[in-house]
Amino acid sequence: MQYEPYRDRAEAGRRLAEKLVAYADRPDVLILALPRGGVPVAYEVARALNAPLDVMMVRKLGVPGHEELAMGAIASGGMRLLNESVIHSLRISPEVVDRVAKTEQAELERREREYRDDRPQPELREKTVIVVDDGLATGASMRVAVVALRRRRPARLVVAVPVAAAATCAEFRHEVDEVVCSSTPEPFRAVGLWYEDFSQTTDAEVRELLQRADDLPRRTRT
Repeated sequence: MQYEPYRDRAEAGRRLAEKLVAYADRPDVLILALPRGGVPVAYEVARALNAPLDVMMVRKLGVPGHEELAMGAIASGGMRLLNESVIHSLRISPEVVDRVAKTEQAELERREREYRDDRPQPELREKTVIVVDDGLATGASMRVAVVALRRRRPARLVVAVPVAAAATCAEFRHEVDEVVCSSTPEPFRAVGLWYEDFSQTTDAEVRELLQRADDLPRRTRT
């Protein structure tokens, strides 16, 4: 199958929402975005599904000098998952892992304050939670988010992305209740290759989209 790049994250979100219509207008559904790039995608999904939008804070632990390569990830609540194969193969010491984790924890907490504005974490029990990002390569950030969210016992956990490596998408089918990957191009190479505009989402854009989501009028749900 021939896949064309999305114009931008907003278009990707609208296309992704088309595959999630079964969740529209349901009072139990909550959309959680992985900042920052997942927020513009998730905003379009939340708007189309008539569902509330919030954020799930995660940070990748990049290998020093090769930060695009994940040696693990952290999430809100003190959750840490490590990629032991990467750490072992590159002989990364525990001290280096701890140093990177400390730096990323500080950034995670800054973003938590910046985006959530001291709002309490949403209640997830008896909720269908749809976790959205702009794509999955190795899936390190999404994986730690899933583990952290499982601890909060949602009724159903769905991972939804516009584009993903096929193997990563398949792996998540063993970890959550449903996986929705709009496109799984081969060869995949990188998420950014499947967007014409993959410019970095700013903190200001995240705050604006979360506020716009809060201000959306809710259609009457059946």
